[in-house]
Parts: sequence; structure tokens; C-alpha cells
Amino acid sequence: MKRTLPRIAISFRLALREMRGGLAGFYIFLACIALGTGAIAAVNSVSRAITDAIASQGQEILAGDVRFELNNREATGEERAFLDSLGQVSVSTSLRSMARKPDGSDQALVEVKAVDNAYPLYGTFGSEPSAPLPDLLARNGDAFGALAAPLLLERLGIKDGDPILLGNARLILRGTITAEPDALSDGFGFAPRLLVSHDALVASGLITTGSLVEHAYKVRLDDPSTRSTLQARANREFPSAGWSIRVSDRAAPSLTENVDRFSQFLTLVGLTALIVGGVGVANAVRAFLDAKRTTIATFKCLGAPAPVVTLIYLIQILALAGIGIVIGLVIGAAAPFVALQFLEGVLPVPKETTFYPSALALAALFGLLITFAFAILPLGHAREVPATALFREQTFDNTRLPSWPYILAAGLALAALAALSIASAEDRFIASVFLAAVAGAFILLRLVAVLIATLARRSPRVNSPALRLAIGNIHRPGALTPSVVLSLGLGLALLVTLALIDGNMRRQLTGQIARQAPNFFFVDIQGAERDGFLNILKQQMPEGEVTQVPMLRGRILAFNGQDVTQMNVPPAGRWVLRGDRGITYEEKLPENSTLTAGEWWPVDYSGEPLVSFSAEEAGELGLKLGDTVTVNVLGRNITARIANLRQVEWESLSINFVMVFSPNTFRGAPHAWLATLTDPSATAQQEASILRAVTNAYPTITSVRVKDAIDIVDRLVGQLATAIRAAAAVALIASVLVLSGALAAGNRARTHDAVILKTLGGTRNMLMRAFSYEYMILGAATAVFALFAGGISAWFVVSRIMKIPSAFLPDVAVVTLVVSLVLTVGIGLAGTWRILGQKAAPVLREL
Repeated sequence: MKRTLPRIAISFRLALREMRGGLAGFYIFLACIALGTGAIAAVNSVSRAITDAIASQGQEILAGDVRFELNNREATGEERAFLDSLGQVSVSTSLRSMARKPDGSDQALVEVKAVDNAYPLYGTFGSEPSAPLPDLLARNGDAFGALAAPLLLERLGIKDGDPILLGNARLILRGTITAEPDALSDGFGFAPRLLVSHDALVASGLITTGSLVEHAYKVRLDDPSTRSTLQARANREFPSAGWSIRVSDRAAPSLTENVDRFSQFLTLVGLTALIVGGVGVANAVRAFLDAKRTTIATFKCLGAPAPVVTLIYLIQILALAGIGIVIGLVIGAAAPFVALQFLEGVLPVPKETTFYPSALALAALFGLLITFAFAILPLGHAREVPATALFREQTFDNTRLPSWPYILAAGLALAALAALSIASAEDRFIASVFLAAVAGAFILLRLVAVLIATLARRSPRVNSPALRLAIGNIHRPGALTPSVVLSLGLGLALLVTLALIDGNMRRQLTGQIARQAPNFFFVDIQGAERDGFLNILKQQMPEGEVTQVPMLRGRILAFNGQDVTQMNVPPAGRWVLRGDRGITYEEKLPENSTLTAGEWWPVDYSGEPLVSFSAEEAGELGLKLGDTVTVNVLGRNITARIANLRQVEWESLSINFVMVFSPNTFRGAPHAWLATLTDPSATAQQEASILRAVTNAYPTITSVRVKDAIDIVDRLVGQLATAIRAAAAVALIASVLVLSGALAAGNRARTHDAVILKTLGGTRNMLMRAFSYEYMILGAATAVFALFAGGISAWFVVSRIMKIPSAFLPDVAVVTLVVSLVLTVGIGLAGTWRILGQKAAPVLREL
């Protein structure tokens, strides 16, 4: 200890003296660290801002302290008395239906929401014009007031004051909706909002037996301290209610989960940029030490112990990394102030934006670990080279590994980096797979570089001097091949993966799915309307194929008697338990399903309730044949045994259900019908004609044109893909920076080569062609790797995770090849041009 402390003090003093020379040669180093650290800090800061806003604004998002949801039925007298005992209650009723012009010339799907005079209990409802909500929705003569989202006015070509029809009710538009406090808690909607009063909804006749309707009871608690125990109390007192209960501290759990997942993905992309930047760190450190070789030799000749020399330069590197990290943290800290301005109105944002120290600390720790892990090995190489070799201009390029303490230190730093990445991830399995893929990509890239060099070494002799020189440069000692392949390969592979996933999803949505999907879904068909409804379809589209099934809604309460809310359900299966599910009953196996286990029940089965479960979802939930499922349907708990598992083709967009029950389970239960109409040859005019005919004849039937829904999903996928590509571009920018640094780091050796070749008679034109050939070969080889690795990754995600057909897209290959060649040749020649202008005499005197 007596010798260690003075050595550290001397190392600090000498390191600070050496740093007086400025940041020359470290600008790319700083950019790599700042870019990766800034990306991680920005993503986590914005994510924290949104999730904190969801938590702090829970009352506004729910429009209450607690929200009770019931599907297809209203609360009973006892249930309503219980809710009233808790505090002030506001009731809203939501369903999908068709709004139409009075002359029947046009119609549009709408998300109807009926509210009472107490709405909203929290938050502020906004409209244009601004007026008390009960006044805007009040009845005037035979018409009720209504407010609509601006999109509905655009679709129907109407304006304020115009009449529209909803079911059997006549409405007058009295304004547009500008702010709906509880829109997020109502969930995602495919159609514009139409807000009406409860009286208007009753007059419309839309709520009939079996209608798909949701009743939400929002409560302002008289005693807020009971909020934490209220859910357990409600379920205990009303075990068969089947209601979904949400409290304000978890107002939008699905949104919070999705924000966390998207944040995790972007964090991993930022970490990729930082890891790619680590290669730039190693190149910059190697070039820095190469420039300091005389100083290092002097230190060694004057008796400085090797650990002291290493510590001097480690301190300098960490200090410079600190500057880069601070720049990145400034970017990350400022990100919420900028990003939330664009997200306001789309997602909850905090009323006052602040800094998020934990997000910044996480990014800083990532930056330090990356710097240390990638800097320690070049320092180990410098420690091993003797002073006499350094004075003879020997570089630090060495194929041997440094001594074991440096390898151990690098390994521990990388292990700490992996542990931190996994510990801070929302889904640790995905984080582990991602890190394993990155590690595998690094190893594979190194092998690719070795393969390229081997092929160049064994290639036949060519007549062109420029091409022969280029091939020699690829496999010679100290070649740029590993640096170029490693720096550019990972970023390009990531972009290829994302581009192929996006392209395949778009291709599936607009191609195969669009061709296979039915033209229409018809919902809420009452039994008395079925014959007349089918006659209209037959008249309008005689070649169309109609499929119809009974339709109910039910909420899964338990598996094998265990409450699902107390189970640890894997993320992939949570959607099945979230909210109410559509369910049906069938005597025979549905046409678009295939049994994978068990047997279908016989016709006229009358035994215990049985259920057929989707095989994929059953596997995700850990269910097997013989297990029991308890569902609540119309306020009644029904337990059925799983009789079989079946494979469901969800991508067909035809009628599919997670659960299909035996007919005796719901014998006598009131329900509506669901139908599809399929005719691939139908024109847009025919579809419009059917829509008008069905809506005018049966205004309570909801008609959904599938093409419109696909277009909405396609737009959402496009917006999501744009955001992901923008994030992935950070990794490519890091790759470009690293590539620039790698080429700059090899400039000294290139300068020597160029001067010697020019002395021996080589012309500038010949040397430029040689370097161009070299960069083109390396760029093309890197592009081939990126296409191979990205293609395999995309195939796995598309075919194994998304379960849709995967195809290789030629346009992605062309763009990847062009980008790779432009970057390698462009950046390479930009640095080479300056080298070719060097005078020979000064360089020859150093050799």
C-alpha cells in the first residue's frame, strides 16, 4: 500500500500534464461514447417521463379513482348499491356502431361513448365550441346533441349543426372533441369517437340482447385510503360479477407495459451503438498509444514500472471518456424536454418535465464499462512492447494476446456490462438473447475478416498492378480488413434485419393477408335479423361466401381453480387474459382449424362443459388437456374442461376464437351473431353498396370493412418502423464513426506505403485505383455478411416469432450493397487523398 498510493499520485500528475496537448485524435472516440451514451440516456429519460406521467395522472386517465368494467350487461341492483357506497359514480357505455347520413348516402364506423352528467369525475373534457358537456349533449325536440372527433366530420363530409343517424336515434353535431381525459383507459379504437348522452344511446336501440357493449363505472372514492384493498373486497363480496377492476395507480397497465418494452428495445439498440463505438474506442486508443510510443519508451527507459505507464494512459482514456459521457448525458437530459412536445396529445406527458438521475446514471455506467472493456487490451499490448522496439518505430499491432490480468479485466468488464443490461431490462430473456446475438456477431465478423484475408492470400495472381496491390493490402500484417468489417458489419446487419422485418410485415398486410381476408365483418346481428340480413348480402353480392357463428363475450377468471390475477403469466400469453374475449360454441370443428391434441366432442353432446383451446396460446399459458378454465359470461361463472387443442390460422383474419365451447355450455343463453362476407372479385363500388344497404336496413348491425382496418394497421406499422429505423440509424452512425476512426488509425502505415510506392515509380492514379479496389472489395464483403446475418435474424423473427411467411427482398440487398460501397469507398478515399499528397523526404527520414 505504501508503494501503491505514491504510484497512483504520480500517474495522475503525469496523465494531467500529458493531456495539456488537447483532444487531437480523440474526436471520433468522443463522438462514439457521446452517441451511444446519449441514445441510452435519452430513451430511458423519455420512457421514465411517460411512465411517471401515467402513474401520476392515473385519476385523469381513468376519470376516477377506480374503474369497474362490465361487458354485455349493466350492474345489478346490489352491485350498483355497492359502487354507490364507495363514493360518487359516473357511468359511461361504449360500443362500436355505424353513423350515417339521414339520406342514406354515406356511413362510417364510429366508437360510440355515452356518458352521464357527472362525467368526467377527474380531468377536463375539451370541445370546440367550449360549453358545459350536458348542454352540448342535451335533447332538443326529436334530436339529441352529439360531439365527434374531427376525423368523422371529414369522412362523412359534414359540419357542426348537421344531423346524423345512430341506430334509430337522430343526432345533431354540436361540436368536435378536443380533449378526452379517459381516452387511454378506453383502449385503442379503429374508428373516430362519437360522444352522446345515455338517453341518446337508449333511443338508438343499439343495446339489445347479446350486443357487444362495455359499461364502465368510475368512482371518486369518499375514502381514498381504501383504494389498495378495494379490488380484493369487491371480488370477495361479488365473486360472480366478472368485472374488471382498475385503480388509478395502474390506470393504463397495457400502455405502461408497451412503453417499457419499446424502451427496452431502443435501449438495446443504443447499447448496440455503444458496443460498436467500443470498437472505435479500441481503434482510437491504439492510434493514441501509437502516437505516444516515443513517450512510452522514454518512461520505460527512465525506470517507470510497467503498471505506472499503463495507469498514466488509462487515466487519460477514462478522463476523455468522461468528457464524452458528459456530452451524452447532456443530450439524454435534454431529450424529454424536446420529445415530449411531440408526444403531447398522443401519450400522457408530465405537467412539469424534469431530469431523471437513474436513467442518466445507467447510461453513464454503460459508457464507462464499454470504454474500459475495449481500452484495456490495447493498453496491455503497449505494456508488453520493450522500449528499444518502440524507439525503432515498432507499432503496437500484435497478433499475440496481452498478459492474463488484462484479459481478465476486459472479461470482467464485459461480464458486468452483460449483467447490467440484463438486470435493467423489462424482459430479461430478450435482453439475454440480444446480447448473445451481438457477441455471436462479433465473433462471426472476426471470422469473416479472417476468411476474406485468407481468400485474398490464396487468390491467383492478377495482371493489374493496382488490383494486385489491393489484394495484398487486404491480407498483409496490419491490414484494415478486421477494422472495416467489424465496424461496418454490425450496423448494416441491424439495419438489414429491421428492413426485412418491416418489408415482410408490409408484404403480408397488403398482399397475402389482404387477399385471404374477408371483405366485411358484421357484428351484433340479432337472431330475428339473420334471415333478412342474409337476403341483403345474397342480393348485393350473390357470389360472396357468408360465414356466421354465435358470439358471446367472456372474461377468463381461473385456470384449474387458480385466480389468473395471482399467476405469473409469460408476456406472450398475457393478451389472452387482458379484458374480455370473444367466445363461441360449435358442434363441429371450425373449417380454418386443425386439431393438434385431443378429440372433438360428438354431435348432440350433453355432458360436462367442454372447451377447445388454441394450441399456441395454451402452450404460452401452460395449459394442457384435462385442465379447467373458468370464464364469466353475462355475470355467470362457467367452468369447462379442455377437451382438445387446435391450431388456429390467425393471419387469415377470418373468424377465429381462442376458446370454442361445446354447444350445451351456453344452451339458452342470449347472444348475437358474428358474420363475415368474402368475395375476392368484389369491387369498391359493390362494397360501398353493401355497406349502405346493410346500414340503412339494419342500423343496429355494425359493419367493419376489413380493408379499412388493414390500412390503419399498415399505417401504424409504418410509423413504428420509422421510429425503429431512426433508432437503428444511431447504430449505423456509430459504425460510420468507427470506420472513419479505423481508417484514420491506419493512416501512418498507409503514408509509409504510399511514399515508398511513389519513390519506386507508382503514380497517384495507380495508387488511387489500388485503394479504391481494396475498399470496394471490403465493402462488398461486408455487405454480403450484413445480408446473410440480417436475413437469418429477420427470418427467425418473422417466421418463428411472428408466425408469418418470410421472404428475402431484393431491394434491401441492393440498398445494403450501395450503402456499404459508398461508405467504405467514400470515407476511405477521403482519407487516402491527403496521404497521397505527403512529401516523400520527411517520411523517408523516419524509416
